[in-house]
Amino acid sequence: MRGVLTIESWDSMGIALTEDQLAWADAVRGFVKREVSVATTRAEFEDLAAGIWPIIWPSLVRQGFVGMHIDPSAGGDGGTLVDVAVLLEETGRALVPGPLLPTVLTSVVLGRHGSESVIESVLPRFVTGATGACVTTAQGLTAVPDGDGWRVSGTSAPLLGAVSGQFLILGAQAADRTVWFVVERPEDASIKVEQGTGVDLTRDIGRVTVAGLAVRPENLLTATGDDIRTVAAVLFAAETAGIARYLQESGLAYAKIREQFGRTIGSFQSIKHKCARLYMQTELMTAAAWDAARALQDQPADQAHLAAAAAAVYCFNTIADIGLETTTLFGGIGYTWEHDTHLYWRRGLSLASLLGPARVWDERLGRLAGQNTRRRPLDLGAEPEGFRAEIAGTIAGIATAPEDLRRAMYAGAGLVSPHYPKPYGRAAGPVQQVIIAEEFARAGITPPSTIIGEWALPTILAHGTEEQREAFIGPTLRGDIVWCQLFSEPGAGSDLASLRTRAEKVDGGWLLNGQKVWTSGAHEADWGICLARTDPDVPKHQGISYFLVDLRAPGLEVRPLREASGAYLFNEVFFDDVFVPDARLVGEPGDGWRLARTTLGNERVSMGSGMAGMRRDPLQVARALGSTGFGEVVGEAGRLQAQREASDALGQRALLRQLTGLRPGPESSVLKLASAWNSAAMSRAAQGWAGPEAAEMGEPYGGAAQGLVSVGPSLIGGGTAEIQLNVIAERVLGLPRD
Repeated sequence: MRGVLTIESWDSMGIALTEDQLAWADAVRGFVKREVSVATTRAEFEDLAAGIWPIIWPSLVRQGFVGMHIDPSAGGDGGTLVDVAVLLEETGRALVPGPLLPTVLTSVVLGRHGSESVIESVLPRFVTGATGACVTTAQGLTAVPDGDGWRVSGTSAPLLGAVSGQFLILGAQAADRTVWFVVERPEDASIKVEQGTGVDLTRDIGRVTVAGLAVRPENLLTATGDDIRTVAAVLFAAETAGIARYLQESGLAYAKIREQFGRTIGSFQSIKHKCARLYMQTELMTAAAWDAARALQDQPADQAHLAAAAAAVYCFNTIADIGLETTTLFGGIGYTWEHDTHLYWRRGLSLASLLGPARVWDERLGRLAGQNTRRRPLDLGAEPEGFRAEIAGTIAGIATAPEDLRRAMYAGAGLVSPHYPKPYGRAAGPVQQVIIAEEFARAGITPPSTIIGEWALPTILAHGTEEQREAFIGPTLRGDIVWCQLFSEPGAGSDLASLRTRAEKVDGGWLLNGQKVWTSGAHEADWGICLARTDPDVPKHQGISYFLVDLRAPGLEVRPLREASGAYLFNEVFFDDVFVPDARLVGEPGDGWRLARTTLGNERVSMGSGMAGMRRDPLQVARALGSTGFGEVVGEAGRLQAQREASDALGQRALLRQLTGLRPGPESSVLKLASAWNSAAMSRAAQGWAGPEAAEMGEPYGGAAQGLVSVGPSLIGGGTAEIQLNVIAERVLGLPRD
């Protein structure tokens, strides 16, 4: 079920991205909306715990949900693992009861690792409604050789779907290996299943006991424990993403209608920020689950193991927080038995526990990420004929030129900003831009950047005069002009429209007076894009104009600001009757706020996508401790890596949106915040790992000052974290403005 991306509301998206996936998600969502009722599920609690199939089960089978992923040769529909993830996300979102998840897990494992006879004889039975259960650990069972088979004895760990399952995948520990096998439950008591009391009230759980169970060779699986746990992690993560989506959306809906002190609680900033954080966490969980499903579907085992471990660590650490935060958002009503929130929370906690101890997954991810790097190749479809070879040849040719000539040559080839129109760029579409980026990476060359020009030039291109474009775009692309952004002021940072720098009309131009602050790179810049108030008598957003200012103009003074870290990145800039010619006004007087939104939009996309993960590699820092130290912190490094991988996966989802020509959406604010928090967490961890070493400046730990370094650029620059939370809460989630 593959297709191209379609235009949809980003905030309503789940795992599905392509047209086929979105249609599939809509079909599943429509079915469960018609057929599934939590009230009915509550009435079935006792039956469900006893392994009795829910009344919805025959309908799930008739709809083809149970066998949609099974190969057509066995009677299934041949759906992909991403399609399975979409199914489980939507059924998790609706709290569909019964053995769907353990049954799908069992059949996926058998389809990938079963013997030929099992695939031929057993898989067709799943299509017609057979149920299954699959352990993720061999704990409790032992195996001894018995001819060309095995004899298994013992009692398994708690197993989801054990009571209802007809086919059981079990693992048993032999002297030199773990034996994985499938067995059909017989009518006699040779396989005993003891019903347990599950945390999740909507499904059964139990332990399997066998004594000398004969396992024939055809029942053996080719899977390792890691293989089975990887599949389980992918499917559990997908369902958990659906659980999180329900909790986030239900809490948000409540915040919009619940009133206290004469206002809806969603108008209080603390509630706004809580709702925004829940949305962020849900988006990152969705991205991690999607990434894991794609890796298991299309990539080698090392990539599947890595992506699945990252999804497991991020999703199952996060779902507990989302359940708690949603419950407290509802207040006392959310903690009552009658409220549905605890049923979703219970399911999420149950899945996290069944997958295995969190510390084991943390360490597993840390070690996997220390051995491999996550690769996310893009399927670009049909590429423009000859384009990749042309770009590769151009890059290779420029790489042989003298270093001081290369930047101008890249600009002349349209490779600095290839999406710009000719003659400045190549008018490259999204696919061509990706190809260019891939060929720079293949050559081991960092693509040239105009830095602040990445935000300034689009505004000049869109709204400037022809003379302005000629004067600034080419020289900037060649590296002859360096830009800074003169927006923030002492009293107008995040509330930019409150700026007070004045621009007074004089003969031939404007006189600027005022002060800017937090101006990155102003001490090295040639020109700045500047907002100034040209009409103080109109509403604050309307009286602002957009100027291009020569940083060498008389009356302009740049004073570097020393940061808490000791470095100099930001500056104060003072204007004392600085003359700006009319030719350096962009657009018309009063157009400044409208033009600034173009600049700020490019800033947020650039910062979000450029810092999707974290600046420092947690595994690289951890390895600097040596083998003993690495072993002590590998679990914490794994948790940090999970945050990084979830952010990077969300960044790729944003890129896939852009490949369809869609404008950047709220993912930029999510990515910026995720980047800031990830970087701060990495700095805190590095300091804690190093101990006394962190009291000195320097690598590899960066000292305690690394925490100081992360504050300005990531938590304050480009809009504080609190403002970004407000942006998400108000503009994405629709909560009221104060």
